Amino acid sequence: MARSGVRYEDVQRAIDALLAKGEAPSVHKVREVLGTGSFTTISEHLREWRTQREENRDQPPPRGMPPALQELAEGLWEKAQAAANEALAHYRQEADGRVETAREEALEASRRAEDAEQRESALSAHLASTEQRLAEQSGELARREAERDALAEREAKLRRAQARLEQQLADLQQAQERKAQEHQQALAEQASHHQERLTQEEKRHESSESRLMALLDEARQERQAADKAHAQRHQQLEARLEKTERLVQEARSALAEEEKRHRETDWARRQAEERTRTQQHEQALLQGRIDEQKQLLAEQARRLRELETQLHRCLWQAPVDAHREGYERADETEDEKGPANAEPSGEE
Repeated sequence: MARSGVRYEDVQRAIDALLAKGEAPSVHKVREVLGTGSFTTISEHLREWRTQREENRDQPPPRGMPPALQELAEGLWEKAQAAANEALAHYRQEADGRVETAREEALEASRRAEDAEQRESALSAHLASTEQRLAEQSGELARREAERDALAEREAKLRRAQARLEQQLADLQQAQERKAQEHQQALAEQASHHQERLTQEEKRHESSESRLMALLDEARQERQAADKAHAQRHQQLEARLEKTERLVQEARSALAEEEKRHRETDWARRQAEERTRTQQHEQALLQGRIDEQKQLLAEQARRLRELETQLHRCLWQAPVDAHREGYERADETEDEKGPANAEPSGEE
């Protein structure tokens, strides 16, 4: 419904003024003449004026004028109406063709937009999956790095333990050599002492052979006991040395195993870094493709808006141009035949 701001009579007066100037009425021109009013209200009044004009077009001209003038006016009116109808049919046909073309282009643009949206959705899903895999591999890489750090710390501890064991082994070997020297020295001193005693006893008791033999037996027993104790201590030191060497060998095996695991972990880390760089490159390529698809969608949306604007312009301008051309042809016909029709009127 039209608002009460601009009335139909105001729009009709503005249309008459435009027709008097030889201009075809339109919403913008009527509003320029009125200086106020909304485009919706003016468009509704203009549509009503055109409807009434189409309804009154087939009505015969008023009676009371000379028959020749009336016949001439009817002929001019029929010719103007035929020309207007022909021009209107031509413009309608052309407008229909443009509308059909615009619809086909709009359908094609919609189809391309849907295809682009589907591709964008697929690319987005692939990108999300890639980002998820990248996050998982980043977590795996962080875990491997933590394991590598733990292995490095454990390797350092094993090396420190190996150094301590080697130092203990060296200390044990030095202690064993020192004790062996002390034992040899003690045996030499003991033998020297017994020899001195034996010499003294021989000097004192040369006649007491039995006493001498007893002393010799005692010296032999003491020496055998000392040799036996030295052998036992030597066996104990050898057992401790073998145990220490076994511990060192185990530590070296564990160190070799840790070094092997460290090399495997480092190789896995380099592989993960290479895959991460590859996935980052793929992600950059996917982002470039998504940007291209977005630009294509924006271009298609812009062209669709242009097509809608052209369609709207064709729909509004076709009837106006047809009526305007009809008026111009009618004016030209009246200008050409005006003087010839004036003479019969003078004679009557």
